[in-house]
Amino acid sequence: MVEAFFPEFIKSYFIAFGVIMGGSLLGGLAAFITGQPPLTEITRLSNILRIWAIIAAIGGTFDTLYSFEKGLLNGETFQLFKHFLLILSAMGGAQTGAEIITWITQENQSL
Repeated sequence: MVEAFFPEFIKSYFIAFGVIMGGSLLGGLAAFITGQPPLTEITRLSNILRIWAIIAAIGGTFDTLYSFEKGLLNGETFQLFKHFLLILSAMGGAQTGAEIITWITQENQSL
């Protein structure tokens, strides 16, 4: 079933956002249980999970790479542009989640 572009675009953003927020906060809970500093661990995890959040949001890398190949070699620029926007949306969701984590923990502030 082919989904419309705009709902897929929004879903991509919030999946990446949820992976960052959920993974970081649950990892912080695990750090608290094991006696490690939770806020530092939450910040560290939000930085590590960014690429995985993007990959999870776009549904794996092979479909997207295939679409890029199809767009470049077959001249289907609409597919290429569509997948570029989906990746950009996922990157935005991951960055938003990481910024919120930074605001919550107040770690690594640079002024």
